[in-house]
Amino acid sequence: MKVLLLKDPKEGLLEPDPYVQEFTTHGLQGTLIPVLSFEFISLQELTKKLSHPEVYGGLIFTSPRAGEAVTLCLGEKAFREEWNNNFLKDKWNEKSVYVVGKSTANLVKEIGLVTQGEDSGNAEKLAEHICNKESSNSLPLLFPCGALKREILPRCLREKGVPLESLTVYKTSQHPCFQQALDDYFSEQGIPDIITFFSPSGVKFCLNTIKKLAGDLFDTIKFAAIGPTTADAMVTEGLTVSCTSEKPTAQDLAASIRKVL
Repeated sequence: MKVLLLKDPKEGLLEPDPYVQEFTTHGLQGTLIPVLSFEFISLQELTKKLSHPEVYGGLIFTSPRAGEAVTLCLGEKAFREEWNNNFLKDKWNEKSVYVVGKSTANLVKEIGLVTQGEDSGNAEKLAEHICNKESSNSLPLLFPCGALKREILPRCLREKGVPLESLTVYKTSQHPCFQQALDDYFSEQGIPDIITFFSPSGVKFCLNTIKKLAGDLFDTIKFAAIGPTTADAMVTEGLTVSCTSEKPTAQDLAASIRKVL
């Protein structure tokens, strides 16, 4: 069975991408195609805000890109020294650092922060977790995010009166190699049995291209989602979602796909 995974390969690994590796153990042929490209912005402003943990009640990360933005800030020697040597990192660790998903959590942990909420699975459940811990009297939570962020988490916190300060730190666009990579896949391997979307942005940027390439065989393809937020975006675009991974992990996604194939 051929499974098309619309995501970037995991960087920095000598072994196969964990999704490809996991799918192989289930007898599935997984192929990765990168869909999205990211431009980081407002990093000076982010650095300035991260330099003043006393102003905030904690941090929220709902995507790996937000963690990468902090990593880029730490590329500046002066700020990195302040982060590591002047107890800036420790001051943030005295507060709550909320994350969604293990990929995001791992990136945030690499910069020295202690995370919580990673098993929540999606932004809505993380928002519930945050609202159970924070109050309207709390200092605002700093939320580095993307330009295309969904409003689920901000809305939930706003309805509960939990202060939030959002800062857009990256923009999302279609990956420059996506079109050619997808053309090559359909030419060489034919129609996949199942296509997995990993984000609402991925749905937005590549669904029409997939429809054109698949043509009359489009309805033979099953579609999977990495989580409920992505599944909602797929339904909005008129897709039937065959399965949704309970958690954003290779193991959960493979298990959910096996149930429908």
